[in-house]
Amino acid sequence: MKRPLRPEELKLWATVLTTVRPAPGRRRPASPAEPEDAAAAPVALAPAPSGSARPAGPKPYIPPEGIEPGRKRRIVRERELISARIDLHGLDQDRARNTLETFLRRAQDQGARSVLVITGKGSRGEGVLRRYAPEWLAAPALRGVVAGVSEAHRRHGGEGALYVALKRKAEV
Repeated sequence: MKRPLRPEELKLWATVLTTVRPAPGRRRPASPAEPEDAAAAPVALAPAPSGSARPAGPKPYIPPEGIEPGRKRRIVRERELISARIDLHGLDQDRARNTLETFLRRAQDQGARSVLVITGKGSRGEGVLRRYAPEWLAAPALRGVVAGVSEAHRRHGGEGALYVALKRKAEV
C-alpha cells in the first residue's frame, strides 16, 4: 500500500516539475493532489530510541577492481596472452576455492599476468561457483595476488568465466 505524500515532498515534486521539459511527443507529468486538510496529512513517527542496537550483520561485499579497460581489450583481442586457465566445473565450493587459490599463487610464481577462471553458469544461470568466485578473488588471502577481475568475453566463456589480472610477484 502506498503512503500519501507529505507536504514537503509535494513542494519538492512541484519544484522538479518546473525544472524539467518533457521529451518531444510527451506531456508534462501530472502533479499529485495535495491533502485538503493538514490534519489528514500523515503524522511523522517518533525516531527510534538511541539505545536500540542494530544487530551487526556481515560486512558489505566489496568486489575487486575491474581490469583496466586497455588491458582487458588486449586480453579479449588476444594481444595479451592468457597465461593459464582453470576449469572449476564439478567441484564443490570448498574444493573450488582451495583449487583456485593454489592455482592463482602458482600462476603468479610462474610470472603469469592474466589467467582465465572458468566457473560455468550453473543451472538456470544461477551457479554457486559463478556467484562466489568474485568474492573469493576479493578475499584478503588473495590481495597480494589479484590485481583485477572482469567478466570474460563471449569467445572465452562469457558469463561463465572471469579474466583475472595478476599482480607481479614482489621481489624479496
